[in-house]
Order: sequence, then structure tokens, then C-alpha cells
Amino acid sequence: METRIAVISTIVENNDKIDELNNIFHEYGEYIIGRMGIPYRKKNVNIISVVIDAPQDKIATLSGKIGNLEGISSKTAYSKVISED
Repeated sequence: METRIAVISTIVENNDKIDELNNIFHEYGEYIIGRMGIPYRKKNVNIISVVIDAPQDKIATLSGKIGNLEGISSKTAYSKVISED
């Protein structure tokens, strides 16, 4: 199975959706390499970066689910390295 490394950067402006976001991350936990969260209290937002090593379709599905949450913005950056896992 071919996998890629990607970073999904997320800005949470609607704190009511954090539980839903965490549930989505938990659903893809087997692919997550690491996660960093930064609460920016001055602006009342949370910034979360997740590094993932997964098949392309799993990354796209995860990114899409995050993007569908109201009040949450997300972008995904992909590595050019594709490996057999």
C-alpha cells in the first residue's frame, strides 16, 4: 500500500466543534504520527497541526471531514515522497 506524509493545519474558531474534531482525529489515529495544539487565547482560536502517514485517499477523506465542520478552517500540505508501507 502506498502512503504519503502530510501535515494538516487546522484553525478552530468555533470551540463547540472541538469534540467533533477530536473524534475525527481519533478515527484516523492509526495514521497520525504526531499532533501539536496551540491555544491562542488572545484571539480565542486554537491552532492544531497533525502529521499523518497514510494512503492518499485516507488523507483526503480526513481533510474533507475536517473541512466540513462549521467554524474550522484547514489546509493540507503533502510531501512528494510516496512509500510502500
